[in-house]
Amino acid sequence: MGHTATAQADSGGLTATEHRLANGLRVVLSEDHLTPVAAVCLWYDVGSRHEVEGRTGLAHLFEHLMFQGSGQVKGNGHFELVQGAGGSLNGTTSFERTNYFETMPTHQLELALWLEADRMGSLLAALDDESMENQRDVVKNERRQRYDNVPYGTAFERLTALAYPEGHPYHHTPIGSMADLDAATLEDARAFFRTYYAPNNAVLSVVGDIDPEETLAWIEKYFGSIPGHDGKQPPRDGSLPENIGEQLREEIVEEVPARALMAAYRLPHDGTRECDAADLALTVLGGGESSRLHNRLVRRDQTAVAAGFGLLRLAGAPSLGWLDVKTSGGVEVPQIEAAVDEELARFAAEGPTPEEMERAQAQLEREWLDRLGTVAGRADELCRYAVLFGDPQLALTAVRRVLEVTAEEVQAVAKARLHPSNRAVLVYEPAAEDKGEEGDEAGSADTSADNDEQEGADQ
Repeated sequence: MGHTATAQADSGGLTATEHRLANGLRVVLSEDHLTPVAAVCLWYDVGSRHEVEGRTGLAHLFEHLMFQGSGQVKGNGHFELVQGAGGSLNGTTSFERTNYFETMPTHQLELALWLEADRMGSLLAALDDESMENQRDVVKNERRQRYDNVPYGTAFERLTALAYPEGHPYHHTPIGSMADLDAATLEDARAFFRTYYAPNNAVLSVVGDIDPEETLAWIEKYFGSIPGHDGKQPPRDGSLPENIGEQLREEIVEEVPARALMAAYRLPHDGTRECDAADLALTVLGGGESSRLHNRLVRRDQTAVAAGFGLLRLAGAPSLGWLDVKTSGGVEVPQIEAAVDEELARFAAEGPTPEEMERAQAQLEREWLDRLGTVAGRADELCRYAVLFGDPQLALTAVRRVLEVTAEEVQAVAKARLHPSNRAVLVYEPAAEDKGEEGDEAGSADTSADNDEQEGADQ
């Protein structure tokens, strides 16, 4: 089954065709002959929201196991073959999906497709206790390096746990807990693979300098004989009230270079016009050095060395607006918090200026075009819209939707959501010997939702 590639209005001339194999695998192809490369992206509809209590981190652990060999490719062979052919590759896990991707010279595209099919069809033949223990240790070490042993490292985990209540499918992050990683068994991993790593639970996109007929023939040749699986259960309901209803707060005393104020605001679901409006609001307020919070806290008041506001887009639960402010010198957090609340209240009352709207829309437009302008970025976005929203073509018109949002809609979402009774707050206080030190080494505020939510193979 396929659809003709017809450029949609406002798609910038980009096209995509959709196909489905008999075993349920969805395929999206997009030609781009600008450079002799092709990107392969495979999204499985499984992430940490599908995990059960006591087995958190299993989706991320399994992503690592996918690089430990399959039926025809032993050990680290997947990396060796792709990199030896001049390509690049990796995989990541988020709340809502696990993805694997390669960018290859055009003449090596068939190799990448064969490798992904071999993993999907025959990983169980290579999955054993040795690879399980090896990657369990790798993931535990990753947790130490990225979360437990770095300044502010557990902020994302703590704020997520505050913003989403106990028992909610997004209450825990993809990295998982040390106890659950230790508890995972080889049979857990095998059952996880059988349930979720099936062609009818995946979307494969191929973008770049391709011959669509030849590419589809390769996909049918290598993926077509892999059986589907019908045992998957839908993820638990992630719906919540639009507002938290109170301010949730936690103070942490740790060896950090500067005091910090971090907060997560509950915002509209991804895929909605309201979410695009929220993205614009956060861009005006905290998206870079021209933003209101940077101008107020860093430039004018000089009470902070970094101030940012970013959006973690989520489709199966309310998205999160992510505030991150690092204080300057001996400045106390209440002073920073009062200034933040003053700016948010003013924005809710007045809305963005025409100049701010133009700048924010241009910034988001550039970010979108940057993603769609590379074969790897476009392949990823086509998969994302296919898996999360059922229609890969939506990726090609995302820019138009951002540019259609009005200032009134941006003001409305700010007024409804960006207030103290709709946030979870973390306050970082340096341990006693560090208090009062200059905060110049605190670094810039990291409000990159993609970096925060994803756990990668990091080979």
